[in-house]
Amino acid sequence: MNKIYYMCKYTPLEILESFGFDTERLDPAPQNFDCADSCAHPNLCGYGKAVIEEVNSKDIKALVLIDCCDVCRRIYDVLKERGGMDFLYLMPLPHKNGPGDAKMLEGVLKEFVTELREYTGEEFDKAKLKESCAAQISYDGEDADDRAGQQEGGHISLTGAHGGALLKEIIKSRTDIPVFDNTCTGLRQVHFEGDEIPENPHIMYEYAKALLNQKNPCMRMQFKKGAPDENALGIICHTVKFCDYYGFEYRHLKNETNVPVLKIETDLTPSSSGQIYTRIDAFAEAISPKTDIKENEMGNIKYAAGIDSGSSSTDAVVMDADKNILGKAILPTGAGAASGADKALEAALKDAGLSRDDIDAVVTTGYGRETIGLSDKSVTEISCHAKGAHFLYPKARTVIDIGGQDSKVISLDEDGNVENFVMNDKCAAGTGRFLEMMARTLNLSLPEMSRMGLAWENDITISSMCTVFAESEVVSLIADNTSSADIIHGLNEAVASKTVSLARRLKAKPSYVMTGGVAQNRGVVKSLEEKLGEDIYIPGEAQLCGALGAALYAMEGRG
Repeated sequence: MNKIYYMCKYTPLEILESFGFDTERLDPAPQNFDCADSCAHPNLCGYGKAVIEEVNSKDIKALVLIDCCDVCRRIYDVLKERGGMDFLYLMPLPHKNGPGDAKMLEGVLKEFVTELREYTGEEFDKAKLKESCAAQISYDGEDADDRAGQQEGGHISLTGAHGGALLKEIIKSRTDIPVFDNTCTGLRQVHFEGDEIPENPHIMYEYAKALLNQKNPCMRMQFKKGAPDENALGIICHTVKFCDYYGFEYRHLKNETNVPVLKIETDLTPSSSGQIYTRIDAFAEAISPKTDIKENEMGNIKYAAGIDSGSSSTDAVVMDADKNILGKAILPTGAGAASGADKALEAALKDAGLSRDDIDAVVTTGYGRETIGLSDKSVTEISCHAKGAHFLYPKARTVIDIGGQDSKVISLDEDGNVENFVMNDKCAAGTGRFLEMMARTLNLSLPEMSRMGLAWENDITISSMCTVFAESEVVSLIADNTSSADIIHGLNEAVASKTVSLARRLKAKPSYVMTGGVAQNRGVVKSLEEKLGEDIYIPGEAQLCGALGAALYAMEGRG
């Protein structure tokens, strides 16, 4: 019998198996959306596009879809219009799980059986359905014994929307902790009441009830708030690009559990791995205690260095055992992270009057932290900026870091430990790169832009935060003879609004400290202060904060 593919945990796999089908859940991870973009709307969610790509690349001939959302209906429309499939079925499913809903689903399942009869030419055998229902619990590649065995050492719960094997493997590789897939397509638990499978003629109704009353329900289908995994060391809530539905589950989990909870968004392709790694690594640092880097032969560390490899600049700090900054450097990253780090470290050592042989420990951070090859350990910029900010300003409870590639808002406890953090998505909106591009459009340097933005007279609104569209708006304003100062103020306001929205998502609290290169832009800082209603402390070493935090980790022998 042919293989038949499915997407959703509510798919009646036991009926398919009773017809002799070999079933396989779609787990798409396409490199691009070339096929989907040519036959579907560009704003179709990443999962919808990924499914279309998967069907096309594997030349899938049989697929069962569940109409849990509009995207699944659009997938059905696209695939039906395209043609070439032997069996394509869209199954309606109630969004509740009461007796009336089970009765409705019973009728749907009977219609599904009729369709399968016509497709296969085989008769439906209820005895085979009962046999299939006897092994009705699926753990997405992990059996019950695996989960029970791993439970003792702790695990990470991956919840929310479908993330697939790729995301699961990334999390596991970055944390070295078992990951349980509790997403909408992961854990499937179809239990009959009293664990008794009923006899005919009621088996189809009871089967419908079992499908609808799974222990780990999909929020999309039943609007149930997911119960926190009590045994999880941490929870990662995944959402798909252009689908914010599972943000509700994230907010609920944040309020209902005391373990770290991380929300990440992907489009199910391997792109933007750098930002995903940063989020997951920082999450792992919140779960696991820091581990020793090394001790030199004397039993302590006399000199340490921290290197922050960013998208725009690479920063380095050299520190002594008394935590005095002896040397520092801020240099353009250039074409290679390793080369930029090497030059920055040499410049900081020269500033300190030391050589590499004097350095006992090095910690790297930033997007290039793992490719530099100079360090004993790497630590995320989330932890390093928190560490550096607390060192410079112990009163800090919220760190705002606007760097070249991303924006971060980090909540600290009174000891400077990371409590929570949020980051912008992979768009450049609201980052230092955004301001750099706008400065080039205005034919200004960044220092000139910072000074000029304070002399505005008319309030200008930049309506789009997309870098490309915002640049078009700026060009239009220039053509209308709008003053550069007013345009810059509009840009500053746009960046501040984007950042404040992150702070509100985090429920940030004063006192505020700002790090990163954009902290030198007084116009942005002033707009932020006005929108937050609070003063923001700008340390003298704001741009070096990540490298400073890395040096502190190195000096403490932790990473």
